[in-house]
Amino acid sequence: MTDQYGSTETTSWYQQELAAEREYVAKLYERLDGLRDEKKRQLARVQAQGLQGSMQNQSERDSFATLYQDRINQLNAVDERLVFGRLDTTADVTRHIGRIGLSAEDRSRLLVDWRAPEAAPFYQATAANPQGVARRRHIMMSGRTVEAFEDDVLTASDDEHASRALLSAVSAPRTGVMGDIVATIQREQDEIIRDDMRGVLVVQGGPGTGKTAVALHRAAYLLYTYRDRLAKTGVLLVGPSQAFMNYIDQVLPSLGETGVVMSSIGDVYPGIQGVAEPDPAAAELKGRALMAEVIANAVSLRQRSIPETTYVHVDGIRLRVRPAQIRRAIGHARASDRPHNQAREVFVEHMVRTLYDQMRDIVSPKREDGLVNKADRSYLRQEIRQSVDVRRLLNLCWMPLTPTGLVDQLLSDPKYLVDAAPMLSAQEILTLLREPGAPFTEADVPLIDEAAVLLGDIVANSAQSNQRMKQRNLDTAEAALENVHYTLEDIGVDGVVTPEMLAAAQEPDAPWKSVADRARSDRTWTYGHIIVDEAQELSHMQWRMLFRRSPLRSFTIVGDLAQASGTVASSDWSSVLQPFAGDNWRLSELTVNYRTPECITEAAAKVATSAGRPVTKPQALRQGDYEPQLIRTTPAQRDQQLLDAVELQLERLPLGLIGIIAPNEVHQDIHPVLEKYYPGRIWTGIGRRRDRDLVLVTPQEAKGLEYDAVVIVEPQLIVAAAEGAVGDLYVAMTRATQTLTLITTATDQQLPVGLHDI
Repeated sequence: MTDQYGSTETTSWYQQELAAEREYVAKLYERLDGLRDEKKRQLARVQAQGLQGSMQNQSERDSFATLYQDRINQLNAVDERLVFGRLDTTADVTRHIGRIGLSAEDRSRLLVDWRAPEAAPFYQATAANPQGVARRRHIMMSGRTVEAFEDDVLTASDDEHASRALLSAVSAPRTGVMGDIVATIQREQDEIIRDDMRGVLVVQGGPGTGKTAVALHRAAYLLYTYRDRLAKTGVLLVGPSQAFMNYIDQVLPSLGETGVVMSSIGDVYPGIQGVAEPDPAAAELKGRALMAEVIANAVSLRQRSIPETTYVHVDGIRLRVRPAQIRRAIGHARASDRPHNQAREVFVEHMVRTLYDQMRDIVSPKREDGLVNKADRSYLRQEIRQSVDVRRLLNLCWMPLTPTGLVDQLLSDPKYLVDAAPMLSAQEILTLLREPGAPFTEADVPLIDEAAVLLGDIVANSAQSNQRMKQRNLDTAEAALENVHYTLEDIGVDGVVTPEMLAAAQEPDAPWKSVADRARSDRTWTYGHIIVDEAQELSHMQWRMLFRRSPLRSFTIVGDLAQASGTVASSDWSSVLQPFAGDNWRLSELTVNYRTPECITEAAAKVATSAGRPVTKPQALRQGDYEPQLIRTTPAQRDQQLLDAVELQLERLPLGLIGIIAPNEVHQDIHPVLEKYYPGRIWTGIGRRRDRDLVLVTPQEAKGLEYDAVVIVEPQLIVAAAEGAVGDLYVAMTRATQTLTLITTATDQQLPVGLHDI
């Protein structure tokens, strides 16, 4: 620290200040440990109660146990670098800033949560607008020990140069999991994080601007600031892939939040884990707005009449069913405006009534005097419902359906798909068709969600089952009261306790679940706020699925249109959001590239702009030490060139993480080569990375991730796989924080425009 504190006198002052910071931080950890021990004792007491007491008592016990465990998890998650800053105000008030807030037993504040309004000047104060700050201190820690600190003197040059803490953070080796930026949030990032929750906020930013970090910190901030409002509804954070979710899953706990529902776009629908769509053309088709009409047609086609008059038998009686009767019942059911499965009950009831009238006239004909026989024939309705013939006919006309069953049949039955999608060409029909029972893809999930809305739940069986259970409980209660009748009479409560009261007391309460657990398992759940990362990748149908989950239209949408994979990527956010939010959205932009050096950013931007992509060019924080390199080679020499390139990056960055990005068809060739020369060091995203330092991924899997060095193999094939779109290649090139190498066997004509000059 001699650069900032050079003189002997100042150095002595620095050591005294460092000792004081260490002493104060030790007290903070002492308080943290005390709180954690207290919650552990409370949890142990609750768990020791066991399965005793009423159902209500057990439910309350489970609730407290979960709350205590959540608090313990939160306290554990913030243990690393608990405190990172300090503010000294012009009013002689000192505030330490940390991951969570801490108070002493006397309620005096020890540590200010970074999300609290009092902490905002730590990120926002400048010389031009100091906001009452006399000194801002960055505290650098290793584990629980304060290693050093750095004080900001708020001069005019503050806004022009990054602090050493920030430069150190962006230059540090990657770990394979995302770290938080809570100690180094910059002013423009902080303004977005602290923006209010109303409406739709779009955050546009080029590669390396910290979009994902801003999204995560915004989730933590909103939960802290609007906790009363979000406690019952929750926050949903959606990312592009499961690999991406694994990459970011520790950030929110480290910021003091454990209650956010985090989901890849393929996992939004409960119980479905959508795999990657292997065919980009099929993904594009399934994402079109017209697929909502296709799904609606598919449901309607399962509500059909009969071609001609038919007969059914009920208890030996032959009843006639005409097509017109079926059509009237279908029309009546559709007019109810209920989902398919609920409207089916209207259809069935209408047909049962029609058959009942016919059967009653047969069983109880009019008397000779013309009067109607008024004998009770209500049992006939039950016989009609239980008739195998009737059930078979009604199911043929209006079958109860599940969303997954409908979508699976639609995409695997050519005739069904042709009938449901008359607006599609023969080639498009062939593109959508697949084998029955094939795994659902990320592009299928919005179709399943759309079908679920139109179908509704199948409730008849569960309702009947619940009714039978209630009746059994009532019968048991009556028997129990009869057995204790005389005892109750002796103590004066006979007749006060009814069978219904006793049965109700025995009804099992649903086990207590957190908001996040309930939201995750409920298709109809609506969230207080939804955050979408890598939003440029979403299709119309995927947006439709997400906006359905936020009726209040409270969104934070984070993305970069230049990084979109598809050939039909939107050129502006207005065209994306118009169908869902109209003009009720606002745009914020991130203008500084913290991750990618300028030399790499320029090369990637040239590729994108040459293909006509709109590129946001944020100002790079660093020029970079290594110019990007394009290696031209032959197919026979490609593997050796790859090994040489990897070896060079390992020499340059011995502690770094090397990302090897290649299209799917190249993986099977280079994976065994890499495993042979670097056994046990190759990670492909399966399982935990542990200490493996070479990561082999596709461009799609690399979205949102970052590596110290990137080696791209056959960039021209990445563009070809995307049918000429350069978005995936642009993404791959901008994953590097230090150095970029591209290896190609392409000719000049095959090479994407913009790469020739590297």
